[in-house]
Amino acid sequence: MADTDDKKANGGKSDDNGYRSILKGTSIFGGVQVFQIMVNLLRGKFVAMFLGPDGMGVASMFTSASNTISRFASLGLNLAFVKEVASSKESDRQLATALHVAGLLIRLTALLGAIVCAAMSPWLSRWSFGSDAYAWQFVLLAVAVWFTVAGFGQSSLLQGLHKVKILSVTSLAGAVAGLVAGVPLYYFFGDKGIVPAMIVLGLTSYLFYSYGLRRATPRHNVRFRWSEHGPMVKRMLGTGMILLASSLINTTCTWLINIYIRMHGDIADVGLFNAANSITLQYAGVVFTAMALDYFPRLTAAASDNRRMWGIVNRQSEIVALIAAPLTILLVATAPLVIRLLLTERFLPVTELMRWLGLGILLKAVAYPLGYIAFAKDNRSLFFWLEAVVCNALYLGMSLVFYRLFGMMGLGYAAVAEQGACVILYMSVNRAAYGYSPDRKAVRETAIGILLCVSAFCVSLASDGALGYWLMACVFLISAARSFLTLKVRLRER
Repeated sequence: MADTDDKKANGGKSDDNGYRSILKGTSIFGGVQVFQIMVNLLRGKFVAMFLGPDGMGVASMFTSASNTISRFASLGLNLAFVKEVASSKESDRQLATALHVAGLLIRLTALLGAIVCAAMSPWLSRWSFGSDAYAWQFVLLAVAVWFTVAGFGQSSLLQGLHKVKILSVTSLAGAVAGLVAGVPLYYFFGDKGIVPAMIVLGLTSYLFYSYGLRRATPRHNVRFRWSEHGPMVKRMLGTGMILLASSLINTTCTWLINIYIRMHGDIADVGLFNAANSITLQYAGVVFTAMALDYFPRLTAAASDNRRMWGIVNRQSEIVALIAAPLTILLVATAPLVIRLLLTERFLPVTELMRWLGLGILLKAVAYPLGYIAFAKDNRSLFFWLEAVVCNALYLGMSLVFYRLFGMMGLGYAAVAEQGACVILYMSVNRAAYGYSPDRKAVRETAIGILLCVSAFCVSLASDGALGYWLMACVFLISAARSFLTLKVRLRER
């Protein structure tokens, strides 16, 4: 697609989807993600201080159980809510209907999660702790599950409305209030205070999201009628089940990769791979989560206007390349330091693997804006086959083959090859299905970002001494300065 001016590419809505709006949303949500990570680290610190290693283990078991039940109970509906609300904003009546139906589904899925948690409490206690001693705490955990599912549902509605400021403030307020109210429970009640603290966290988040949602939307009297609203319910559930299936397939592929590594290597290889993979995913999660929170609602709202939609995709691709490139170079350069800080020196052998995984994350960032196009276009079948089937098959197949051929480093090679293949796949399919092709700016920024990252990566392979770090620092400064100056120019555009 040839370059066009911003206003024309956006269908005359440059203020909504110009560079300034995109960068503002990404930076705000990125800042929120960083803050929430810091709050979670601080909560973990208090748990370690007041409860010790045993209490930390108990807290981890309850948290993982709550997260698993909440994910299944949500039925993948959160992103479906975002899509439905974002595409209904042009009509007040249609928006009111979407919010009402979504609110009903949120309450039902929250109740489903609570009932499942309470009903399975004896089994959850045995699976988690090997006895029935914690069964009553899992019954109590059902309350936390209800608030968690309902709170995330409310935040999805705010995301669909693209209420950036309200969503950011309520997210931060809920996290801080949950921390302040929960820490005394650890101090006074020990491990008996873990579940009550989770309830407090879920409750405060839910209350702040509910308050923000009431402020963001006018009240409309909508009465649910299956004959009228049934198709919307079926559409949301159908979309949600596809997303849930995609998530489950990805989780299963990761599990199979771990089993294969253990069978053809050893358990230490499994630990090393997951340690490196966990760090890179958390590092990239700040950017990806911020992008999803801001980008997807705007893309969905423009799904009926290809010209406007391609303008949004191209701008997002540019900004992603400008932000992701210096961050990837920083990860490549500081990998040994990051490993020492977050793990221990015993994990330093995964330094090179982590650098390869970092390159894979850069390519994933390039693919990310392209992967949402089919979903925003409501082509659920195409999205499922691309995201859930083909990309996961590439992930599983390449990981197994490359590990068999090259050992641990093969997992890094596989990450780069798989993400590169996904970029080509998304580009080809979107061009064939919708006629999309990136404009010159998006191609140029992506190519330069990849070139700079590959340069820093090659330096890391060639020299691990002081000269190598100086050269990587120079590449990082060049990339960061170029991104800063380019973004400054883009912010003046409409």
